[in-house]
Amino acid sequence: MNILDKIINHKYQEVAQRKISQPVTELEKSPFFGRETVSLKRGLLEKGASGIIAEFKRKSPSAGVINDKVSVEEVTTGYVQAGVSGLSVLTDMDFFGGRNEDVQVARVLHKIPILRKDFMVDEYQILEAKAMGADVILLIAECLEKEQVAQLASFAKSLGLEVLMEIHSAEQLEKLNPNLDMIGVNNRNLKTMVTSLEASYELAEQIPAEFVKISESGISNPQAVVSLRSQGYRGFLMGEHFMKTGNPGAACGEFIRKVAYMEDLLHNAIV
Repeated sequence: MNILDKIINHKYQEVAQRKISQPVTELEKSPFFGRETVSLKRGLLEKGASGIIAEFKRKSPSAGVINDKVSVEEVTTGYVQAGVSGLSVLTDMDFFGGRNEDVQVARVLHKIPILRKDFMVDEYQILEAKAMGADVILLIAECLEKEQVAQLASFAKSLGLEVLMEIHSAEQLEKLNPNLDMIGVNNRNLKTMVTSLEASYELAEQIPAEFVKISESGISNPQAVVSLRSQGYRGFLMGEHFMKTGNPGAACGEFIRKVAYMEDLLHNAIV
C-alpha cells in the first residue's frame, strides 16, 4: 500500500469520527458559515498579481518535520505582507501536522482567499471548510472517482466555495466538470513522492482555457515561476520552500521580489 492509499484509508475513518464528535448542526452555527467567500480565481487573474499561494505546513510524509517552531499567525501574516495571492493551510493532522483551527486563525487575521488543504472524500469535510472560513477546497483526482469529483464540486459550489482539482496525469482530465474553477498540476507524484516540474510543462496545453492553471509543489526557483507563467499558469502553490526557513514570510517576500525583477527584465528585453 502506497502513502496515498494509507492517507485516504485513514481519512475515511477520521471523517466518520468527526461526524460524531461535531455534528453538522454545530458546524452550521460557526460565525464563518454565512460569510461571503473571497475568490481565489479572480485574484489570480488580476493584473500584477504575484500568483503565489503560500502554504502553512508543519510536516509532510516526504520531508518529515519541516518547521514546527513557528505559528500560523506569524507565518500567514508574513505571507500576506509579502504580497501573496492566497493562502493554503494544511488541516490533516496525522500526516501533515495540521489542525482545523489553523484555518480559523488565518481567517480571523486575513481577508485574502484561503484554501483548506486536505484529502476531501466526503461532503462533511466541505461543510467543515465553510465553517472554518475557507474560500476554496481541494479535490485530488488521484483518489476520487469521476462521479465523486462531480458530486463534491457541486456541493462546494452550493455553499459558495471555489474548487481546485488537482491532477497528476492527462488521464485525470476526464474528471473535469463545470463546477471546477481551477486545475492544479501537482509536480509531486503522491504515490512515489518524486517531484518534477516536467509534469506542469507536459500538461499545460491539455488543460482547457476556461480553468485557471496552478502549478503545485517543487517550485524553488523564481525563474521557474517566470517560465511556468509563460505556459499559461497563473497560480503557484508553494509551501516547503518557504516553511523550511527560519522566517517563511521573509523568504516568500524575497522570492516574490525576485520573480518581479526577472519579469521586468524579460518585459524590457522584449520591448
